[in-house]
Amino acid sequence: MLSRVACSLYWMARHIERAENIARIVDVNLQLLLDMRHLDEKKLAEYWLPIVQATGDEEAFFKLHPRPTAQAVTEFLVFQNENPNSIVQSICQARENARMVRDQITQEIWEELNRLYLFIRSPQAREVWRRSPSEFFQEVKAGSLHFIGIANATLIHNEGWWFVQTGQFIERADKTTRILDVRYETIPQRGTPKAITQSNSLEWSAVLRSCSAWDAYKSIYGADVHPREVAEFLLLDDTFPRSLRFCVSELNRAVRRISGVSNGHFCNDAEKLTGRLLAELQFGTIEEIFDIGLHNYLDQIQLKLNNIGEALFQAYIFQSFLNPDAEHMVQQEEQQQQTSRP
Repeated sequence: MLSRVACSLYWMARHIERAENIARIVDVNLQLLLDMRHLDEKKLAEYWLPIVQATGDEEAFFKLHPRPTAQAVTEFLVFQNENPNSIVQSICQARENARMVRDQITQEIWEELNRLYLFIRSPQAREVWRRSPSEFFQEVKAGSLHFIGIANATLIHNEGWWFVQTGQFIERADKTTRILDVRYETIPQRGTPKAITQSNSLEWSAVLRSCSAWDAYKSIYGADVHPREVAEFLLLDDTFPRSLRFCVSELNRAVRRISGVSNGHFCNDAEKLTGRLLAELQFGTIEEIFDIGLHNYLDQIQLKLNNIGEALFQAYIFQSFLNPDAEHMVQQEEQQQQTSRP
């Protein structure tokens, strides 16, 4: 497979997953604040700023907006063309990457991406947003889920498919850690949190809903919400499709199917780093994570995921010689790879 094809398939899937995850987190935060109408402007900023920080776009946000108000943050994350990670830009970039490999994807995938692209760029999208933000986000989430289902049902599960999988699961793993990190200030810097307030319980419930994990969480832990159980479920559960461990397990399977190397062995740094992270998650405990400090641990995970993404590109995308196409790919990777915030 040509490296440019692998690159486009990877970013097509990753951008669609990014759009869906941003839609989830903004939608849930808007719904959470409906129960907190009494908050003043300063308190509201404390709820909106972490959302921008979680996406890794804090510096870019403050170049465009003076304060993290609801209107400024939602505009930045949903529609702002100057934000390369906004929902609109993510879908546009996914569609552009699909266009570059039109002969490698199915007609059904192309039609679904076009449908979502035409909706997001139409005046109707703004009308739906003004009428009901929740309905707007549902359209984005449904489009992403349709894409995943159609790709699974219509693409040949060959080398290209596994690059789609790497893009999807590395982005999902990254966003799960960032969503979980949104409310880290409500717990101790180190150690397992004790009793929490009703307000904090609502906030941690919102974290679960942002990952579509509320029903799955209740089936295991019941209706009581506690940061320890939320973190354990979203980080270490091996059956929930959006948990960190599940995503890294699927990412590990994908990178090994690309090369044909079995578990316990590796032929490049991407496989080595992914296998090492998976082992840490398989044999780690939530007590060890809280002893490190949840925020510090999540920062380390985000850095490790970035390193896996860079190693994957070094192994399969970047060439040992420089030419205009290679330089363009390097620039694209540098712009689109999110860095871990300190």
